[in-house]
Amino acid sequence: MFSRWTKCISLMIACLLLFSAAGDEPVKSEPIWWSFKPLTLPIPPSLKHAWVRTPIDAFVLQKLEEKGLHPSPEADKRTLLRRVTYDLTGLPPTSQEWTAFEQDNSPDAYKKVVARLLASPRYGERWARHWLDVAHYADSHGQDQDRPRPNAWPYRDYLIRAFNEDTPYARMIEEQIAGDVLFPDKPSLVAATGFLAAGPWDESGLMGIREDSLDRQIAHYLDRDDMVTTTMSTFAGLTVHCARCHDHKFDPITLNDYYSLQAVFAGIDKAERTYDIDPATHQQRQALEGMLNKLQALKNHNNPLLHTQVRQHQVASFEKDWRQQQQPWMIQTPVQCKSKEGSILKPLLDKSILAVGNRPDKDCYQISFHTSLQNITGLRLEVLCDETLPKQGPGRCDNGNLHLSEVRMTIRPRNSSQPAVPIKIIQSSADFNQEGWNISHALDGVASTAWGIHPAEGQAHQAYFTLEKPVGYADGTFITVELDQLHGGSHLLGRFRLALTAEPVPLVKPLPSSAILTLLETSGRTTEQQGELARLIWEEELKQQIARLPAPHKVYCGTNQFSADGSFKPSPVPRQVHVLRRGDIRKPGKVADPASVAVVPVKFTLKDASHEGARRAALARWLSDHDNPLTWRTIVNRVWHYHFGKGIVDTPNDLGKMGGTPSHPELLDWLAIDFRDNGGSLKKLHRLIVTSSAYRQSTRHDAQAALIDADNRLLWRMNRQRLDAESVRDTILLITGKLDTTMYGPPVKHFEMKPGIHVTPLADYDKFDVDSPASRRRSIYRYIFRTRPDPLLEALDCPDASQSAPVRGASVGALQALALWNNQFMLRYAEHLAQRCSQTSSTVHDQVQSASKLVFGRSATVEELQNWSVYAQKHGLANLCRVFFNSSEFLFIE
Repeated sequence: MFSRWTKCISLMIACLLLFSAAGDEPVKSEPIWWSFKPLTLPIPPSLKHAWVRTPIDAFVLQKLEEKGLHPSPEADKRTLLRRVTYDLTGLPPTSQEWTAFEQDNSPDAYKKVVARLLASPRYGERWARHWLDVAHYADSHGQDQDRPRPNAWPYRDYLIRAFNEDTPYARMIEEQIAGDVLFPDKPSLVAATGFLAAGPWDESGLMGIREDSLDRQIAHYLDRDDMVTTTMSTFAGLTVHCARCHDHKFDPITLNDYYSLQAVFAGIDKAERTYDIDPATHQQRQALEGMLNKLQALKNHNNPLLHTQVRQHQVASFEKDWRQQQQPWMIQTPVQCKSKEGSILKPLLDKSILAVGNRPDKDCYQISFHTSLQNITGLRLEVLCDETLPKQGPGRCDNGNLHLSEVRMTIRPRNSSQPAVPIKIIQSSADFNQEGWNISHALDGVASTAWGIHPAEGQAHQAYFTLEKPVGYADGTFITVELDQLHGGSHLLGRFRLALTAEPVPLVKPLPSSAILTLLETSGRTTEQQGELARLIWEEELKQQIARLPAPHKVYCGTNQFSADGSFKPSPVPRQVHVLRRGDIRKPGKVADPASVAVVPVKFTLKDASHEGARRAALARWLSDHDNPLTWRTIVNRVWHYHFGKGIVDTPNDLGKMGGTPSHPELLDWLAIDFRDNGGSLKKLHRLIVTSSAYRQSTRHDAQAALIDADNRLLWRMNRQRLDAESVRDTILLITGKLDTTMYGPPVKHFEMKPGIHVTPLADYDKFDVDSPASRRRSIYRYIFRTRPDPLLEALDCPDASQSAPVRGASVGALQALALWNNQFMLRYAEHLAQRCSQTSSTVHDQVQSASKLVFGRSATVEELQNWSVYAQKHGLANLCRVFFNSSEFLFIE
């Protein structure tokens, strides 16, 4: 009975809705949200007012006058110079810059300052740091296994260069989403795609379990979610990730939209990719690898290409060289094995020697043996693998590597006590050489250079050494070979064997593969075997040519071009992405096609969905499209936020309904169109903003204005801002004279890294030497550890790199004061500042005055000078510098 009534009521409701829809009044559709509307150029208000320097001022002043408000007076020159210098470079003005600006009374004095700051390399460092906040960049994976990422930093360097070179913004978007695809003639832009992999990575879910497991599939969806979220929040100001389980509750973004965006990234993973910076090297590598791939595809095929006369000649030449290389060598039986640093050298049955026991940082092995061979011309060293060695060797380092610094040889008659005679070695060759670590470094007499072995796991190698002249005594010879390993890091020989020859010593070439060896030893080869041998030798030659190219660079990025690591391997084709009902992996719906957000009327053009790169290229072009209103509104609002402390929309990553609404909508659209139509130059946008009267106002409080606009959304004054964490640290380095302005390169660790209990290393910040060169690099070059943050910077609201941080916190609390007062960096650099001031004068008054000028950019008043001098005399100048570092005048920008 109850069921019947329920059905009836449902039917009645449905009918009422139907009749309502069919009535005279049409159903009202919800109006388009402001951020999705096309951009139209507003006309700046025509206000004849001396305060209006730029169109920005006209828009701002109109809003102020509507509320009966007036702008504040212009800030004084000192305040303005400090403000704009921090905004554009993240550093304070130097004393020379203070003086030059104060003495320049020309009408364009301020504009010249702005031009100088925008041309400074420090500008790129400052604005790259802002961008890294939004991209949530770090040098480690995060999650439960926070393993280091040794090659994330090329993306950071790409950003610094892009900002300094004023790369057009549309181009910056395309480079970071699909630079490797859209600009194949610029191989260095592979580094730009580090944006896609800047966020955390779940090693447990994406590497440690089976590819076909449910948990692995969940991890893939979550990893792509990070790419989608970061991309759309950064470039389009949209919270599309809110549509992961259902249509967005507030914005016109559907579940299908979300999974279509996931499908864009379905062909890539976050991984380490190699690339070349030099276009010529890139082209050469591409050609060689292309030919290599073709040859490998011909495996076991009777192809005429492999049977030409030229190829057979090369086979014969290769075979001749190889057989010469196999000439008789007499393996020596060691009679004495000594280690200078305590390694135990254990002779084995095959006459090789295995190093066991203690593993010193450096060592020298002395191996002695008897031989009856005369006219000895050469020595051979084989480095061998062993299952007892790390990675099977042949070295003792944790990764199986070894560094051989020097080889020496002495001889004496076998049955004589006369002193041993040193034998000169004049030439060397090896079957493995890497750039900067070749075998000649084992003969150059320089302990800091070495023959470095960094082979694939379980790979043996050999080196030949040619003597200046044949040696050997008629009654037998006692020979001692010394093998110096002085590079450090326990890069020691693990297992090795020595041999002598009286034949001419050939220049050793890389050992052929086992497949080539098998065919070389085959007599009466068939036509098919001849062809396969030709193919293998050609393949080997190509590999050697590739190996001789300059070593490629590496970057951690979004890619499908990386080496497999266990079950974590690139997908040859984009993976299928299903529309998950309620976001549940166990409820897959239809397969999602790559696309963008349908509500934005910009065409998403994709010609070949099977091509992974084409998907990203299509999204990059959609985002950078001239008619995409989200893109241009988002970037100008983001830049405005960093200059004024609050955006025209106060939620820079969210221009949707749950975000803020624009305080000056016409100004926002005017800025977006002006920026877009003038080449997307960020430097022009900065110049326009910082030269406006709105920006140049003082921070003076007005109680009457605060009653009307307490939050200063209408900009009747400038907002006071606190220095961010990196600016505090970098400023202290600068004013103490310790800042190292070296740019680019791997991150510097401001901690001692130690092995952890599991994968995540330990980071001991207390044991770090704050006087080390690493400490003096600018903060953007520091190593960012997701789960092991820097205590000082964390106290100063440096954000968690696991989440995008479009707006930084600016808290004021006791923990910050304690950190600024007691952190070892602050303590030591207060001493450095005191020392610098002491070198300028012997009187306390002058030293205090010097400290005031360096920290505050101004001279102390008479009263301040008196009080501060008394404090310095009582507690020391270094303690006064600590007080200065804790002051509001130092920490806040007016």
